[in-house]
Order: sequence, then C-alpha cells, then structure tokens
Amino acid sequence: MFRSIRIDAVLIQAVIAGALSFAHLHDLAEAAGQSGWKAWAYPVSVDLLLVAAWRRLRGARRDRSAWTWFVIALVASLGANVATAGLLDLANVPAWLRILVAGWPALAFLGGTLLVHQPTEPAPAPAPAASADPAPVIDRPDVADEGPEIAPAEPVPALPEAPAPATVPVVPPALVDHARKVATEHRTRTGSDIDTATLRARLGIPEDLAGAIVAQLA
Repeated sequence: MFRSIRIDAVLIQAVIAGALSFAHLHDLAEAAGQSGWKAWAYPVSVDLLLVAAWRRLRGARRDRSAWTWFVIALVASLGANVATAGLLDLANVPAWLRILVAGWPALAFLGGTLLVHQPTEPAPAPAPAASADPAPVIDRPDVADEGPEIAPAEPVPALPEAPAPATVPVVPPALVDHARKVATEHRTRTGSDIDTATLRARLGIPEDLAGAIVAQLA
C-alpha cells in the first residue's frame, strides 16, 4: 500500500495545510472554553463533515444538501484560520462565538446524518439490446410447373401473439441496502413488512423499481 503513495509537492502541501488548519481549529475551540480532549475533537468533527459532504458531491454534483454542508464545514475551517491570524483576541472571545462553538457538535451530527442516510438517485435502467437482423432471404430458382395446378389451401388463422415479458428494472446494490434499512425500521415500528406503495413513498422511486426491491427483500 505504501509503495503506491508517491511523495510530491502537492502531498507535502496537503499535509502542511491540514496540520495548520487542525491546529487553528483546536486553538479557537480552546479559547472558546472547550478545554482538554474536547478542544481536539472539534477539528476532527469539522474535517469529517467536510469529507462526508465531498464524498456525497462525487456521486451527485447537483445535490444542494451536500453543497450546503460542504460550504458550512469549509466556512468553519476557514473561519478558524482567519480568526487565529490576529483578527480575534483569543483571550477575550465574544459570547456569540462561544455559543457557535458550543453548538457545533449538534450541527455537525445533523449534517453527517443527513448526508449518510439521504437516499441516492437510482441508476437508469440499461437500454434493451437491439433485435438481431432477420436472416437474409435466399433466392431459389423457379421450379418448372409439373402436373395439374393445385389450388391453394385455405389460410390458417394466425395464433395470438404472446405478451412480451415485462422488463425487470436493474436495482443498484446501494439502493437495495438503503431500502433494507427502511424496511427494517418499518417492521420494527409497525410490526408488518413494508409494501410497494410505502417503499415507493419513502424513497421517491418509480413503482416498478419499488416492486423489484420489495421482491428482493421478501
């Protein structure tokens, strides 16, 4: 694993920036009244929220919730860097900043919970494969008429075509795992298995996709 890590200027710069930002968040939390291990927990909380929002953005660029929590964590990190640069008297921290630092753990927990448990968009079903080209018709030489002309037989009525099999939607494994959690929570709360309509309403997915997931959970 360590052989695949290449030491370059970008990696060194990232380590330096992360260490300085971590120290600034610790100093600000300690100045706001959070001493001991609590002051060291604040930088970890900010960085974890930033990483969780970034991972969410990698899968859904248009997710407004992920962008909101990413900006909140980024402002918290940059704000600590600016505040400890001499613009704020760390010996006399204002009351509003103490309140903000004290309320940060609950805010970070809410953001992390929403980012982790928010359902992902189902992957589009693959397009059906194109039908094979019909076999070419081979021309046969004309056969000479021999004997008396035979009257054509009566046409046989065509049999009704069998209905085409329904296309089973492809369910992503991540969506199945999330649906299993929702079904378990529903069974614990109501005592009965979740149905297709309830799962569709909870996840906001099409009815055929919800039916396929319920069939897998059965």
